[in-house]
Amino acid sequence: MHLHEIIFCATASPSTTSGSGTVTLHDINTGASIASFKQTNAAPHCTTFLNSGNAQGGFFFAAQPDKLLLHAYNFQKDQISLKIVVPEKLTCVALDTSGDFFAGGTAQGRIYLWEVSSGILFNSWDAHYRQINVLRFTPDGAALLSGSDDSGISVWSMHSLLDEESQNTLSLPYFTLTDHTLPVTDILCGLGTFPECRVLTSSVDHSVKLWDLATRSLLTTFMFPQAITCLAWEPTERLFFAASSSPEGSIYQINLFRQLEDKTKGPIAEAIGGGGLNDIIRVTDESAGSQKKRLINVGQPITCMSLSLTSNLLVGTSSGLIHIYDTPTHQLLRTISTHKGLSISYLAPLLKPIDLTGHVSFNFNSSVTTIDTIPVKPIMPFQRMRDAKAREIHEVSMMLPTHENDYEDESTFYSQEALLRDHAYFTTPSNSGTRLGDTAVLQSRVTELESEVALLRGQLGQAKGVNDLMWETVVHKVIHGQVKGANNANGESTEDERRRKRGRTDSDLEVHS
Repeated sequence: MHLHEIIFCATASPSTTSGSGTVTLHDINTGASIASFKQTNAAPHCTTFLNSGNAQGGFFFAAQPDKLLLHAYNFQKDQISLKIVVPEKLTCVALDTSGDFFAGGTAQGRIYLWEVSSGILFNSWDAHYRQINVLRFTPDGAALLSGSDDSGISVWSMHSLLDEESQNTLSLPYFTLTDHTLPVTDILCGLGTFPECRVLTSSVDHSVKLWDLATRSLLTTFMFPQAITCLAWEPTERLFFAASSSPEGSIYQINLFRQLEDKTKGPIAEAIGGGGLNDIIRVTDESAGSQKKRLINVGQPITCMSLSLTSNLLVGTSSGLIHIYDTPTHQLLRTISTHKGLSISYLAPLLKPIDLTGHVSFNFNSSVTTIDTIPVKPIMPFQRMRDAKAREIHEVSMMLPTHENDYEDESTFYSQEALLRDHAYFTTPSNSGTRLGDTAVLQSRVTELESEVALLRGQLGQAKGVNDLMWETVVHKVIHGQVKGANNANGESTEDERRRKRGRTDSDLEVHS
């Protein structure tokens, strides 16, 4: 199996007509459409997915803006797998990294928390005073973050949300981030376990704030000339991109480290900011463009943004274009224009699912396909009201990988050699359809060239032998025979002529001496 990165793209119609948008998977190298899922019209922050893995097929959810419906899809078929009726219209959704819990926010400021495999509503509570715009789980799934139109950001501990003893009490956040003054537009969680991680938040108040959850404090505030609608954070947290909703489509690159020259130690890296409430870094169009060209002008309103697994910047616009930029140089690598007339509402990188419809790989040991050997992670209809009896009889089930299964789980049976080979195949750009990083292809090519060189050397030796034989025959026999015949015709033997010439040479030497 070779790693293959694709783009997960969700589109929506400018109108509220249901089912006019699509969810499409694109090849990141060519922009070609790999698979398409219809009958969805999800707004920004209303789409979330879980990739295939751990011997189970993946799935994704898309909340519909005009109905009390949540559409569930799996990668093994291009039609809706399940239509789930929810208590209220969802304005944003989130799925934890393991795909066990699903959270949805509403326009009334309420959050619902379901378990995907059982459909049990574990909790529902009034989290904000106004509409919730974005929900995010931390990478370890231990906390849920919510951002609202009331300018507040709340951090909720999953332990307290799932605790049965606290179900009948008022749900209180782990802590609240209250430094924004206008509606929150985006939230990104950094690496690390909760609460040892940092968080980026953006708002209509033209600011992006960097928070430390461990100390529950604000580290730095970045002020921009325009309102920021979406963020993209580099995995190593060295820099982030902030995009505005202006007609120009401005994207600002903010470096969180700067290079300093030390006379004794040479160049060193220093972190930017960290001064707390009073630490404000103002970013202008002039300063962003003058220092290493940190400003990207797309020319259209930006609706969503993400960083690919190879650190390319993916940008979606309101006119249906997907731009792919090289992060270090800001060069436009490719534009995907197959969604004109629609708005790009969600972009994310994705490793190509092994059970993707229309791209099923066959097992060489049998005639069983991957779809037959990989079950889809179970999805049950969600409860609309909390039911204590359902929680009492709730049973937790899980699937363990086994060697008897025709499909071997990549996380369990993936050798280090195969991982390094696939990593080289994945990170090396393609050249005429052949990956230079594939060691197997290189070794085969080297062996082929070596055998060809050996064959050519043998043929060259044979040709040289034939040439020497021809020279021996033609020169030493034919020409020598002609000379001998001429000497015989003059009545003088060859040996006599040689003696005469040698005697002439000796007499010449005596005269000169």
